This record gives sequence, structure tokens and C-alpha cells, in this order.
Amino acid sequence: MSDPVLTIRGLTRTYKSGDKTLTVLNGVDLDVYPGEIVGLIGPSGSGKSSLLHAAGLLEHPDAGQIVVEGRDCSDLSDRQRTRVRLATVGFVYQAHHLLAEFTALDNVALPQMIAGRSRKAARARADELLSRLGLADRVDHQPAQMSGGEQQRVAIARALANSPRLLLADEPTGNLDPHTSAAVFESLYELARSQGVAALVATHNLELARHMDRVVALKDGHLEPQVL
Repeated sequence: MSDPVLTIRGLTRTYKSGDKTLTVLNGVDLDVYPGEIVGLIGPSGSGKSSLLHAAGLLEHPDAGQIVVEGRDCSDLSDRQRTRVRLATVGFVYQAHHLLAEFTALDNVALPQMIAGRSRKAARARADELLSRLGLADRVDHQPAQMSGGEQQRVAIARALANSPRLLLADEPTGNLDPHTSAAVFESLYELARSQGVAALVATHNLELARHMDRVVALKDGHLEPQVL
């Protein structure tokens, strides 16, 4: 088996609540490999988002090691962490966060241009991804002209536009009805798999989680393998 894209060891995250300290992650270990889709489940407040934010170098944990593509990111500066995120990590959230004044094509092209790709190349890549996600006839539409499922597919294309090695998704179908949710997840799954991306997907939807390669559950700050 190839080396993991994401390695987490001993991850600990606490939050202050008045005079109390709440531990949401208590020594979490996890590996995610290329081409693997891992489901992350757990009740609300169990720490799923905290784990994703730490894995994506958006938050500093209290303790533990985070290795992305073989690089130990635990002690990097904020600027260095930003560089790693731009080069290696894609994010999909429950809310799509698309830019309302831009078309679908430009929403997907923009992060590529920020990363240094030419406008022509960025738009060609955006068109390819949107077409693969079944949105070839929506590339010139603004978000308000698209359904919720279509908007989330644009968000998936945007997350994968810079060919990240790691995809982190936080309840990516949480705002969608069951039928649309299944279709959007299938799009995410197939596109991530075809690109060999290592994906960690937090979800409350156990039916979707059953279709992932494996599932881990957060409970009392610990991560455990889960059979659904």
C-alpha cells in the first residue's frame, strides 16, 4: 500500500467553556490513503468539524502531529500552513459558499488563478470538471440560477480544481433532500476516486457512509473503526 496522504497522531483539542475545559479530541490517530474515501461519523458536538479543521491546517490543535503528503505540519507557521493548504488540500462544506456574482465556471476557475494558473487554463479545467459533474449546461449560470444540488456540485468542482491530494468534506450533503444528497455524494465519490484523492467526509447520513471505503466514529474524544 502507498504511503498515507494524511497521518494524524495523538491529536488533542480542547475548548474553554466558562470555567470548564471541554475536550473534544483526546489522542486521535488516523491515516487516509490515496484514492480512499473515509467516512467520519459521530453525534453533533463530538468534534468532527474540529478534526477536519485541524487536518486541513485551519486550526492549531493543543497537541499531536499532523503529516500531509509526508510533511510534518505540526510546527509550521501560518504562512507555511497556508501554502500547504493551497497546494494540497480541498474543502467542501455544508454551505457551498459560492460567489453570487460569478458564474459556475468562474467560481471554479478563480481558485486556480489565485494559485497561479492562467485564466484560459483555469477556465478549461473548470469546464472539464463541471462537465464531468453533469453541469455542462450550467457553466454560465450564477448560483441563484441553480438548484441546491447543482450549487454543491460546483463547490465540489471548486474543491478539486487545483488537484489536491487531500479532500476534506464537512457534511457536504447536509442541506439537501435525500435524493439530491445521494446524487451529489455519488458525484463527489466518483470524481475524488478518479483523481486518486484521499478524502475524509464527515456526515450524519449513515446510508451514504455505508458506501464509503471505511467509516470511523468519534466518541468521547476518541476515534474508533465503525461497521455499518
